[in-house]
Amino acid sequence: MVGNEWQVGQFQLSWLRGGLTKLDGGAMFGVVPKPLWSKRYPSNDLNQIPLRADPILVQAHGKRILIESGMGNDRLTEKQKRNFGLEEESQVVESLAAKGLTPADIDIVIMTHMHYDHANGLVSIRDGQLVSTFPQAVIYVQEQEWAEMREPNVRSKNTYWEENWRPIEKQVKTYGASHEVVPGITLHHTGGHSQGHAIVRMETEGQLLLHLADIMPTHAHQNPLWVMAYDDYPMTSIYAKEEWIINGIKQGAWFTFYHDSVYRAVKWNEQGELIDRVEVML
Repeated sequence: MVGNEWQVGQFQLSWLRGGLTKLDGGAMFGVVPKPLWSKRYPSNDLNQIPLRADPILVQAHGKRILIESGMGNDRLTEKQKRNFGLEEESQVVESLAAKGLTPADIDIVIMTHMHYDHANGLVSIRDGQLVSTFPQAVIYVQEQEWAEMREPNVRSKNTYWEENWRPIEKQVKTYGASHEVVPGITLHHTGGHSQGHAIVRMETEGQLLLHLADIMPTHAHQNPLWVMAYDDYPMTSIYAKEEWIINGIKQGAWFTFYHDSVYRAVKWNEQGELIDRVEVML
C-alpha cells in the first residue's frame, strides 16, 4: 500500500506533513557499523539520513487525536537549522486544512516524549508571542518526561526547551506506567530513549498497531540491539524493543512510524521478514 490515509478497523489514520531533517547516520544507529546500517537506510555523501517528523492524526471514538506534533515553524535559529539538517518545516496546519480541520479541532495530543523534533510543533508564534498550537487539546505526557522537560539535566537541556512547555503547561495531563486515552488506545512508559519515553498501543476490531516512537524510529531499527547514540538509557531501549517487537510480531501487529522516510507502517513475520507495508507518499 502507498499513501498517507489508512483505515484500520474503526480507526482512521492520517499522516500529516510535519517536516524533514537530515541527521548523522552514525548517531542514529549508534555502535552499529555503517556497512550494516547503510544497506537498510542509505545515507548521502555527508553521512546524513532523511528523517521525517510527521504526526499521525487518529480519528477514533469521535475524537481527533494527534500523535506527536512535528517540527513546527520558525522555531529554530539559522544555526540550529544547519546543525539539525532542517530541510522542510511543518505543514501540519496545511495538512489539517486539506481535511477541513484547524488546529483548534484537535481534541488530544499524545507526546511519546518531549524532544524538540517531536515537541516544537506544540507551540506557534503569533503576533510575536509563543502560544499553544492546539489550544483545545489535552496533551498527554508521561510524568517523568514532564518533570525532566521542566528541569532538564546537563545532557537533556539541549533538547528540552522552556519555550516548548511554558505555553502549553495548563493543557498537560501526566500519567505513570500506562494510560488509556480512549478505548483501544493506550500509552505505555518504556524509558530508554529518554527517562520518560512512552509508546502507543492501538487495537481495533482485532487489529493491533504499535507506535514505538524513538526506541524504533525507522524500520531499519528493527534489531533490538540497533539503538541510537541519542538514547539516554540504551540498555533500557534494548529491553523494551525486545519485549514490544517480539511480542508484537507474534500478535501480528503493524508498527507505525513518525520519522521513517520510506514506510508509514510495516508488518514483519517471526523470521523478521517484511510481509506488508504502507509506503510514504508525499
